[in-house]
Amino acid sequence: MAGIGEEVGRLLDTLGVDRAAWTDGSMPALSPLTGEQVAAVRVADAADVDWAIGQAGAAFRVWRTVPAPRRGELVRLLGEELRAAKDDLAKLVTIEAGKVPSEGAGEVQEMIDICDFAVGLSRQLYGLTIATERPGHRMMEVWHPLGVVGVISAFNFPVAVWAWNAALALVCGNSVVWKPSEKTPLTALATQAIFRRAAARFGDAPEGLSQVLIGGRDAGEALVDDRRVALVSATGSTRMGRAVAPRLAQRFARAILELGGNNGAIVAPSADLDLALRGVAFGAMGTAGQRCTTTRRLFLHDSIYDGFVARLKAAYTSVGIGNPLEGEVLVGPLIDRAAHEAMQQALQAAVTAGGVVHGGERVGEGASFYVRPALVEMPGQVGPVLEETFAPILYVMRYYDLDAVIDLHNDVAAGLSSAIFTTDMREAERFLAASGSDCGIANVNLGTSGAEIGGAFGGEKETGGGRESGSDAWRQYMRRATNTVNYSDALPLAQGVSFDVS
Repeated sequence: MAGIGEEVGRLLDTLGVDRAAWTDGSMPALSPLTGEQVAAVRVADAADVDWAIGQAGAAFRVWRTVPAPRRGELVRLLGEELRAAKDDLAKLVTIEAGKVPSEGAGEVQEMIDICDFAVGLSRQLYGLTIATERPGHRMMEVWHPLGVVGVISAFNFPVAVWAWNAALALVCGNSVVWKPSEKTPLTALATQAIFRRAAARFGDAPEGLSQVLIGGRDAGEALVDDRRVALVSATGSTRMGRAVAPRLAQRFARAILELGGNNGAIVAPSADLDLALRGVAFGAMGTAGQRCTTTRRLFLHDSIYDGFVARLKAAYTSVGIGNPLEGEVLVGPLIDRAAHEAMQQALQAAVTAGGVVHGGERVGEGASFYVRPALVEMPGQVGPVLEETFAPILYVMRYYDLDAVIDLHNDVAAGLSSAIFTTDMREAERFLAASGSDCGIANVNLGTSGAEIGGAFGGEKETGGGRESGSDAWRQYMRRATNTVNYSDALPLAQGVSFDVS
């Protein structure tokens, strides 16, 4: 494994990953930058999964008794370790997931930011005092740690999604078992090594508090089906969610599902078109279209359609594409051959449905898959426009009426992210109203991608309904208890019920 493989080895050694974990295994780890194998990773078997969940359960029983601000100290130390390792971990993200350097660094910064958020949260796990109808009583609502939290993450955000879940789960008093994508195991191993350093500095964190299971579908299914796992946060396709959700429901476990997103943006006649162009371009082409929040549908008002499409074509033609380690580029590779084949199938289906394709061709040859982002002018929202293809395809459609286009925007199965570009206050408020966008994220004058950790992240409909990261997402990782204390010498019953046995 010369070349890029040597760089991966250097990074993993620097980050403190046990060499046996990535050199003596049976599962190949590939880099989409070149398509070559860069490591051979050990895969967890059924006994490993059982042991890891058992260890996590034992750790939880200790960790839940630690005061929340003290738990926050561990997450603070994790943030410090991530800051120290940021450059190396970000480069590993670029090599393993194909992100350009600024996006790789941005993902690690997102991990640092959620640690900062969670540290503050560790002193704000607030309950309520509730008015009671019974004299001499006090009623309150409190929140307690939930248990073992399972995290199943996807390749496109190989480390940030773990951090969103783990930082909150840990300050809430839970332990974490992580099954990363089999396409990005190395970044997971590196993150676990970083966590171990934070735990060593913390001093008395229970063994097994954070576990990583490298493997494929079998490991994920075992995590989903194990009754010792109280909550599973799963990020991936809607198809994956359809398999996970009923299995968790069958055993009455909790689920946080972050699934597909067929995200739309509307550019109104009053929009700042320069701003809209930048917002749409990043939303559609960033991460080579491999974000759940990627802009996939664009609705342009008839009065601006021709001019805006011409500017988009120019941007799509000139954007830099290539190996992010070898030059200033904005678009890196697709993750693998299957992603490229799915993109080409979607483009062919678009042509069959009457679309006109600009771009979409493969750039270069070999074992890696670089493509020029595709701009597809469609006669309407038909065929592949109704489905999410995890690739840089932007379907462009013309609209005339705002109410009609909002209905069209909402007429897809997913409901993750959305945007409108307008300087008309009434149009903006109409889009954000209850009768406007039906997505979990609705933006005005910025694109569909690039959510901050302060707000809860997630979507509706076939996106799964889960929420991660900011706001009150922490409540999903805890159990709620309503407590009533009688400090009188009487026993009045609620609702005026009388039951006197004296």
